[in-house]
Amino acid sequence: MIVVMKPEHTDEELRQLVARVEKMGLRTHLSRGERRTIVGIIGERELIQEIPFTSFPGVEAAHPILQPYKLVSREFKDENTRISIGAHVELGGRAIPIIAGPCAVEGREVLDEIADALHALGIPMLRGGAFKPRTSPYSFQGLGELALKFMSDVRSRTGMPVVTEVMDARDLLLVYKYADVLQIGTRNMQNFKLLTEVGQVDKPVILKRGMSATIKEFLMSAEYIVSHGNEKVILCERGIRTFETETRNTLDLSAVPLLKKLTHLPVIVDPSHALGRTDLIPAMACAAVAAGADGLMLEVHVRPHEALSDGSQSLTPQAMAALLDRLEPVAQAVGRTILRTPQQGTGDAAKTAAGAS
Repeated sequence: MIVVMKPEHTDEELRQLVARVEKMGLRTHLSRGERRTIVGIIGERELIQEIPFTSFPGVEAAHPILQPYKLVSREFKDENTRISIGAHVELGGRAIPIIAGPCAVEGREVLDEIADALHALGIPMLRGGAFKPRTSPYSFQGLGELALKFMSDVRSRTGMPVVTEVMDARDLLLVYKYADVLQIGTRNMQNFKLLTEVGQVDKPVILKRGMSATIKEFLMSAEYIVSHGNEKVILCERGIRTFETETRNTLDLSAVPLLKKLTHLPVIVDPSHALGRTDLIPAMACAAVAAGADGLMLEVHVRPHEALSDGSQSLTPQAMAALLDRLEPVAQAVGRTILRTPQQGTGDAAKTAAGAS
């Protein structure tokens, strides 16, 4: 149920409503917009129907939410959620940030080399895996806390916020200590214990769509996080499993405008994991921006042929620079822009970064 408060409602009227609802064992969720305050009521339908919401002082209207996902739906909140990260990044606004970096952190020197090249190009956020979920138990599994320390050092030096995956609820406090944004990978999209734990922290969360998940299942997983208190959820389309074998997965770009219609949460796209091959990434990254994506997540490595993980889908800094040139006109065509940090690469700095391949 959505309860819409009158514009002139008082804090005491809002308090009385919330107290009555919670006394009945229901949960409330406040959303304060520019013009309206909305109270989401969550719990047993029979209990909700017993409350005469419109008889409360300060209440303008009450509407049932038809979708099974309540708090993340457009019915609950019509305005786009905007999530601030660090000093210069906002997801969900007009500017489109790019999150880039290696699939896995392999060592300090190579991470510094990648981060410096990206920073010179004005890429605002750094991604990197510390704990790597791999299909094969014999593949590189990541450096763990050492990788987190390396990324934290890069942030201190460049100001780039850090994005990394948390795989297990037992590692949450450790990853929370170092990361600016927590990532829930595709294999954990329905790890409800982990979603519940992440829902109780106060850092942004990138939730990747499961490789066989429907849109409804995707949004229900986001609902788990938001319902436990963390409203800073970013949805990531990263390709789904189909019968096609020419690409690693099938990038479902129809999910972007559909999600933007169904939910107020920001939506980003990861073409790297969707495609598994670099030659298709520029075209699909442009298509993602045209479809309405609020951000892009891309894998970049200075020497992809030496990468310990996913080198076949990693762009070089030179390719990243060329992609930026292609992305900006597309973004402008749909009334947006590509976010570049104040230290953005121009002139010699950009040329140096672009040549690091």
